[in-house]
Amino acid sequence: MVLADRISTTLTVVRSAEAEIGALLVEIESRGVMELFGYRSVARLLEHLADVPKSAAETMVNRARSLHPGHHLDSPAPIAPSTAAAAAEGRLSNPMIDTIIGALTQVPPAHREDAEQHLLALASNAGYKQVAALGARIIAHLDPDGPEPDPTEPATPSRELSLRRKRTGIWELHGRFDDETGTRASALLDALAERRTNPSEGTDLRSPQERYGDAFSDAVDLALNSPDLPMQAGERAHVMVAVSLKDLKSGVGQATLGDTGTMTAAEARIHACDSMIIPAVLGENSEPLNLGRLRRLISAGLRRALYLRDRGCAFPGCHRPPRHCQGHHIRHWADGGPTNLNNLVLCAHHHRLLHRSGWEVRIAADGLPEFLPPAFLDKHRKPRRNNLHQPLPFAA
Repeated sequence: MVLADRISTTLTVVRSAEAEIGALLVEIESRGVMELFGYRSVARLLEHLADVPKSAAETMVNRARSLHPGHHLDSPAPIAPSTAAAAAEGRLSNPMIDTIIGALTQVPPAHREDAEQHLLALASNAGYKQVAALGARIIAHLDPDGPEPDPTEPATPSRELSLRRKRTGIWELHGRFDDETGTRASALLDALAERRTNPSEGTDLRSPQERYGDAFSDAVDLALNSPDLPMQAGERAHVMVAVSLKDLKSGVGQATLGDTGTMTAAEARIHACDSMIIPAVLGENSEPLNLGRLRRLISAGLRRALYLRDRGCAFPGCHRPPRHCQGHHIRHWADGGPTNLNNLVLCAHHHRLLHRSGWEVRIAADGLPEFLPPAFLDKHRKPRRNNLHQPLPFAA
């Protein structure tokens, strides 16, 4: 009895602590995780702080968003505010919280408050499966016929695709295709989304949605690198970024992106690490006075040497192969850093993290890259390496 009481007491403390972490994550997201810590998302920050898989971090962040209000005017109202209060007291398990949130997302907003109170009342003396059953009965009572069928749905959908960038910088992709196109796309993504089975890479903990999201990104990279990519105005498909040399060196200011978009000079520094560069001389009113020839900062031969040395993304714990990586200047070339093997490292999406957070990279005495975590992850900043890629075979 005493042991069971101790477990119950400890569970209450753990659940209350998890609820507090969730509230802190929403607070960080509201203030701006990029500005505070240099991470592109709160889930990525939590992944490194807690040493948990990406899927677990995103689940925890999504749960917190449903419970706690943000501080922006356009922040959506929390779905289950009363559940948040109960969670803060340590009275609800994560499965119970997820069950309540899942039911309330299907309840019309006008009825959510009453539905939440009924679910919480049952949760005080029943398990989450019973609460899920009550949630299903509430939904069925409020909408007995279910969603109306769409009479306009065509028998054979045409090929349609829309790609839209939201103000948050997240892109939304929507589309529908005929059976043949869908089958070919499915075969391509299935091949790229297979679970990694190499023993040296450890267990692949990505969810199916994450694996297919990564597969789509890989398919875009492979298409852009294809020599058969159609030309646009006599050139291969590209996006032009214009920034002054002064802003590029300082990382402060704005750059133009494409025809009408903008990006920060700090973003331009990231792209300038491994890109096709056309030097331009601008006048006082930004009029082009002289345009130089196209040149690549990292040559094809140097890139092959990077592939051979790093064997893939060098960031600790990253599985990405060489074809999904970019060359990163350890000392930025705009600051006078040379474009040679001792000042380069192969990196995937961590390329941005190195520019924006406290992570640092250096070449060790043995000629291999090693990473120093920021102090808030490891106060001793002990160097870390990626041991997931197979080393080159050498003859004895």
